[in-house]
Amino acid sequence: MNKKYTIDDLRQVMKKLLSENGCPWDKAQTHDSLKQYFIEETYEVIEAINNRDKNNLCEELGDVLFQIVFHSELAEKENLFLFEDVVDGITRKMILRHPHVFTDDKNTSPEKISLKWESIKKAEKGYKSNMEIVKSVPKSLPALMRSVKTISKAEKTGIEHLDFEKLVSENADLSSKLETAKNMDNVEKLEYIGKFLLNLSKISHFLQINAEFSLTNALETYINNLEDIESADATAGGTFEDTDSEAAKAK
Repeated sequence: MNKKYTIDDLRQVMKKLLSENGCPWDKAQTHDSLKQYFIEETYEVIEAINNRDKNNLCEELGDVLFQIVFHSELAEKENLFLFEDVVDGITRKMILRHPHVFTDDKNTSPEKISLKWESIKKAEKGYKSNMEIVKSVPKSLPALMRSVKTISKAEKTGIEHLDFEKLVSENADLSSKLETAKNMDNVEKLEYIGKFLLNLSKISHFLQINAEFSLTNALETYINNLEDIESADATAGGTFEDTDSEAAKAK
């Protein structure tokens, strides 16, 4: 029977890579230099989920786990914390945030669980105001994801009260100014498009639709339509070179 490696084996591999006789590339890395790889690996997990590819999902989850072990080992070398601290922290957090499972609290409706989660999280983080909760959304998130998460927190804390009719009216008002947008200076254009996108984020949240997934689906449809157009052009006798040269002439 083939040996099955464990998390302890993975940690020993990481320690070896970062040892004196380890890998020069790995030893040169820092928390900052590894950020891009953590993001890339996370998106590759999402891609595997979207593709319903169980084999690739297993592999990509391993890549994310490796990143966690990598950061944890770097932290240990810097005397910041241990991998055991990471495991202990998340385990304690999950137990604390699920009193309906780990205690006698049996408020198990989704709405009550969500409210309880936010209340516990607020106590954990020591937030002293609702705005601190709203501002806790990481600025490093992609703007569309950050906007929806911020809107959600603002609504949960009671700072924001979304009114669908008002959102529709604001969207119509922004749309009516589209004709004059080309005459705006760059600062005005930036502000205008920003308001448009933020309003669409609010509408997505109100309709309980993931804005990121909506845009992804629309983009895939757009790409498929472009492919159909190119195929039709090719059938009609056009070539890639013809299209490219026409684009060059238009510049």
